[in-house]
Amino acid sequence: MASLVVQTSFIGDVVLTTPLIATLAARGPVDVVATRVGASVLVGNPHVRHLIIYDKRRADRGPSGLFRIASAVRTSDRDAAAYLAQGSNRSAFLARIAGYRERVGFDTSAGRWLYTKRIPFARQHHHAERLLRLALGPDAEVLRSALRPRVYPSDADRDAVDQLLGTVPNEGRSFIALAPGSVWATKRWPYYAQLAAALQATHRSIVVGSRDDAPLAAEIVRATGGDAIDATGRLTLLGSAELIGRCRAIVTNDSAPLHLASAMNTPTIAIFGPTVPAFGFGPLADASVTAEHLSLRCRPCHPHGPMICPLGHWRCMRDLSLETVLARIKSLA
Repeated sequence: MASLVVQTSFIGDVVLTTPLIATLAARGPVDVVATRVGASVLVGNPHVRHLIIYDKRRADRGPSGLFRIASAVRTSDRDAAAYLAQGSNRSAFLARIAGYRERVGFDTSAGRWLYTKRIPFARQHHHAERLLRLALGPDAEVLRSALRPRVYPSDADRDAVDQLLGTVPNEGRSFIALAPGSVWATKRWPYYAQLAAALQATHRSIVVGSRDDAPLAAEIVRATGGDAIDATGRLTLLGSAELIGRCRAIVTNDSAPLHLASAMNTPTIAIFGPTVPAFGFGPLADASVTAEHLSLRCRPCHPHGPMICPLGHWRCMRDLSLETVLARIKSLA
C-alpha cells in the first residue's frame, strides 16, 4: 500500500518522522512532502520513494502553489493513505485534493475535520512515538529501540567532514560537539564559551550550527585561544550529522542538533530552559542526559521558547551552572 507523509514543520520534527516513514515503507512505497530545509535531512533515505519539496512560504505560497503540489502527489490508488505529521488545515486540504481517501492525523490538529482517522495526541509520549502511532494506532506496543530516528549522510558529506577534520592536529583529545544556537533566543544556554575553555585539556570542541550561529562560534573560539573548531555554516545538515556522529558526545540546546545526534546515536547532553523534555522532544540516543533548572515554577513558559523571557529574569538558563553541565558531560564522556 502506498503512503504519503506530509511533514512541513521544523527540521527536528522531520528527523523524528523517520521512524514513521520506515514503518510505512515496510508496507509499500512512501512519498514525503517537506519544506526545502526539511527535505535536506531526508536526502538519501532509503525508505523514501519520492521527496517533494513544498516551498510553502515562497515559490509555492498561496492556493496556486498548494494545487501545484497536490498535482505532484496526486494518486488514483483507492488504498493509498496520507499521514498528516504536520497538522495544519493546508496539509489536510493538500491530501484531500490529491485524492487520498484515507487521511490520518492527530485528534488535536487544526486540520482534523478533514481526516478520516484521528489518532489521540498522547502528550505523555515522545513525539517520535506520537508520530509512529499514526501508522501503528494508539494501542500498539512501541519499543524504545523503534523510536530512534535515522538519517543517511552521503559520501560527499563524509568527504566534507574528512576535509574539515583533516586540518586538525591529532593530539589524542576526543572531539566534543557544541551546539549553542537556536531559532528561539531563550533556548540558548549562555555559557558555551566557558564550557569549551573548561573542557580544553581533555576535549577539542567543534561548534556545529548554521551561518546564523557564527557569532556564537566566534565567542567559543576566542575563549579557547583558537583551539575550538568553527564548523558553523560549513556543512550541509547531513554533513553536520556526520560530524556529530564522529564526536565523543554533544552538548546541545533544545534544537535540531539534538535530534541529529539522536539519529547518529551520539551521547547527548541536552540543555532545556523555557521548554521541558516532557513536551516530547528529548534526546533518543542510547546514552543521553538532560540538564535543566527543575525548581523554577515558571517552567515551562512556552511550547517552543519565546524570544524574550516573559518575566525578564531568564533564570532557567542563567542559573543553570557550568558545573552542572560539566557533571553531566563527565557522566557520559
